[in-house]
Amino acid sequence: MATTNSARGRILDRIRKAEVPLDSAIDAVNVTMEQIYPPIGDPLQRFLAECEGNLTEVKVTGDRSSSVEALRELLAAVPAGTLYVQENPELRQFAEAYSGREVVWSTSERAPENCAASITLCEGLVAQTGSIVSSSRCGGRGGSIIPPVHIVYATSDQLLPDITTALRNAMQSDLKDASYFGLISGSSRTADIEKILVQGAHGPVKVAIVLEMR
Repeated sequence: MATTNSARGRILDRIRKAEVPLDSAIDAVNVTMEQIYPPIGDPLQRFLAECEGNLTEVKVTGDRSSSVEALRELLAAVPAGTLYVQENPELRQFAEAYSGREVVWSTSERAPENCAASITLCEGLVAQTGSIVSSSRCGGRGGSIIPPVHIVYATSDQLLPDITTALRNAMQSDLKDASYFGLISGSSRTADIEKILVQGAHGPVKVAIVLEMR
């Protein structure tokens, strides 16, 4: 016996009767990132301001030793547990900041589900949105998703003005062959239930950046 869904029928009927001017539809498709986001003045200040809005903690440092100290301070607030660290010569130089912790390097295994934090590099930083450009090359796909705390070490020469530039650079490099590529704009969060902000909905509760000026 056939059944009907009157609500569905009414919705489809309104869609069929909708009259959208072709020019308006084309203009909507051609909207650029520059039209969506405010103009960028000082990229660094814009990045820091956007990160604050994204609830991303940024520690700006001037050299390697101060970066080690900044990383040590961030880890001091992380509960005891294993650290998952991207295998990289630069991050190996931060070994003193990991003192007293068990460290799992990304080349030995995937990010353990019970690790306390991950420390990775990134492919770039986007001033326009305060985003981290990440890929599977940065500690694997799980490095930025599984741990409750994700710490990124980056340098000021990785700062890009906007998303368009970040995507263009990715497509012009070997990043196009990565199994994962994405933008991380702060911690995982949702406010779906009663508009109450909850962090750590489907990823890290906290995202932090050690940004070394060069």
